[in-house]
Amino acid sequence: MAKDVEGVVAAEQSEFSAKDYHDPPPAPFIDLEELTKWSFYRALIAEFVATLLFLYVTVLTVIGYSHQTDKDAGGDDCGGVGILGIAWAFGGMIFILVYCTAGISGGHINPAVTFGLFLARKVSLLRAFFYMVAQCLGAICGVGFVKAFQKSYYNRYGGGANVVAHGYTIGVGLAAEIIGTFVLVYTVFSATDPKRNARDSHVPVLAPLPIGFAVFMVHLATIPITGTGINPARSFGAAVIYGADKAWDDQWIFWVGPFIGAAIAAFYHQYIFRAAAIKALGSFRSNA
Repeated sequence: MAKDVEGVVAAEQSEFSAKDYHDPPPAPFIDLEELTKWSFYRALIAEFVATLLFLYVTVLTVIGYSHQTDKDAGGDDCGGVGILGIAWAFGGMIFILVYCTAGISGGHINPAVTFGLFLARKVSLLRAFFYMVAQCLGAICGVGFVKAFQKSYYNRYGGGANVVAHGYTIGVGLAAEIIGTFVLVYTVFSATDPKRNARDSHVPVLAPLPIGFAVFMVHLATIPITGTGINPARSFGAAVIYGADKAWDDQWIFWVGPFIGAAIAAFYHQYIFRAAAIKALGSFRSNA
């Protein structure tokens, strides 16, 4: 009798411990077949347009706020949306654009996100490279529209370019970009995890919402330090259109920092949080 009970309990435990989700296989390192598919080019267009819209709305918000608080132009310190409003603009646009493009391109809108997903074998090298190119071109066009529509204010208020603020060292700026991007990319991994999606499949906006909030929170913390990059395309597009020496001198920070933060987030999620190394070792031992 006891053995029968133990058998039933073991069967129930086995049933409940069975996976109700499926981990997709690793993406090929280089997949030349992607170049023959319309879905690949559609994804590139989606990344280009999404990054263009992202930079247009957010940089325009930054320029507008600077004008509204410019005392020489009749503004005041309490005018405009404030840093809170700027953070909401960045986080809100990411929420909207990820929701709109996730089913087409994955909704990266950020070379650092693409780089982290590439390291985790979620996208191929080919797709990652062309995504980054599309994102940078979209950012340049987005900031270009801002300058075209606000030409009288654009150069006066810094063009929305990212630079390390006066009073902060290069090391502090780099650390802020690394940590901020880690928060963002780690949130992307967690929000798009197949295990979580299986559990929360009834909530269609689950992934875009925490990703947008991560961008919002990081901006609140790091706007005073670097203007918050955490997105190399955003920093690059603003630097190209603005063209000031300071923006180009600090440009490397907004590439190196986000890429390091994305790499750490990819390693942490894949090998610590999801224990990919341990699973691979267990599979190897069972096959042996």
